[in-house]
Amino acid sequence: MRASDHSADDVTLQALEQLITCLGASVDELQRAQARAEQLLADRRAGRPWLDLVTEEARPLVVESVSSVLSALAGAGHDWRREEAAALRREEVSINRIAALFGVTRQRISALLRESRDDPTA
Repeated sequence: MRASDHSADDVTLQALEQLITCLGASVDELQRAQARAEQLLADRRAGRPWLDLVTEEARPLVVESVSSVLSALAGAGHDWRREEAAALRREEVSINRIAALFGVTRQRISALLRESRDDPTA
């Protein structure tokens, strides 16, 4: 493996490590959000008004937690997909094959590969 392959692989591994970290944090945050949502449900079923429940809910709100997790996962997932596509291309896998593996168009893979080349860390 050439030195440039090692540095490129390091970027790919870093993207995977960041995805794993994001997944773990997301699971933790979603478990907290689920517990809060279950408490809201119990309180509402006990007859408490929605205004009281929402007014008294601690921040971040359940909906804020869910939105935050989705945003973080979208970013980490995108970074991983980009670097994984670039790693496959370095192994001389065709753009069409990568597109089929990822379930997207070849144009999407081409865009990811352009983005990877434009990234100064890639």
